[in-house]
Amino acid sequence: MRAMVLQTVGAPLQLRQLPPPAVEEEDLLLEVQTCGVCRTDLHIKQGEVTPGKLPLVLGHQVVGKIVATGSKVEERWQVGQLAGAVWLGGSCGRCSFCRSGRENLCDEARFTGCSRDGGFAEFCSVNSRFAVPLPANLDPLLTAPLLCAGMIGYRAYREIRSGKRLGFYGFGSSAHLLLQLALAEEKEVVAFTRPGDTKAMEQAKRLGAIQVMGSDSELSNTLDGALLFAPNGLLVPRALKAVKKGGKVVCVGIHMSDIPSFPYSLLWGERSLSSVANLTRRDAEEFLPLALACKIQPEVISYPLEKADQALCDLEQGKIQGSIVLDLR
Repeated sequence: MRAMVLQTVGAPLQLRQLPPPAVEEEDLLLEVQTCGVCRTDLHIKQGEVTPGKLPLVLGHQVVGKIVATGSKVEERWQVGQLAGAVWLGGSCGRCSFCRSGRENLCDEARFTGCSRDGGFAEFCSVNSRFAVPLPANLDPLLTAPLLCAGMIGYRAYREIRSGKRLGFYGFGSSAHLLLQLALAEEKEVVAFTRPGDTKAMEQAKRLGAIQVMGSDSELSNTLDGALLFAPNGLLVPRALKAVKKGGKVVCVGIHMSDIPSFPYSLLWGERSLSSVANLTRRDAEEFLPLALACKIQPEVISYPLEKADQALCDLEQGKIQGSIVLDLR
């Protein structure tokens, strides 16, 4: 099979011919149709998130057709069915986190496109216990971004969902999806984009943000809650200043630059600061039906498989509005 492979941290991805992945007894083998390109893929390539193995096939927003199943796969999974692989690719099932539905925090968790090969390839294996069943009529190109940008964004959004006026710091793949959900739930969203990024500002306005400004702008006691999609620790004090007493700031990304010191007065008044880590199977079960009901429409730019490294470079340079998806069909 063709695969785009990370040989060493910091190096460009290389097109290689590899054997299809082995199918373990609980695995599904997917013929990949599409795979979203996530900022986490970029963090792994750059070494900001440590890869679980090298060489490595990146990609954890995978939509594919089942072409083989392991010997212990449940009967609900059938060859020909459409299924998704997401970031969380396995957990121990025994620890206190797994037993309480918080398998995202398991110390033995495995991650697609990090500790097991992902979807920047023609075939990808996924543990059936962590695979996502997908309706056959879904558009694979529009579904891929929902499997991480949508799900992890939704996990964070739940933390501030009770608020009316929300702030989104950073306006990329995840934010443009969650803005649509927030508007469907009659929220008001203030979008903060990279300073001078006129295309992101225009996209946020077009999608319905009530106010759009650069992330270097400051508000005071205005928001009920805020999500930090941008991996910039400097934004944390600004977001805390912007939320009202009792408000919550949630860091969404897997990687963030260091948070500078800030006065206790920014946190006082029962404000809180938290993060979300990975995602759970419950997030998938809740979010996908909600995304369909709310008619969330990803704005997608597609690349062929062999242009995966170019896609990551374009993402790093801020050239992309919306979501990037590799199309292997």
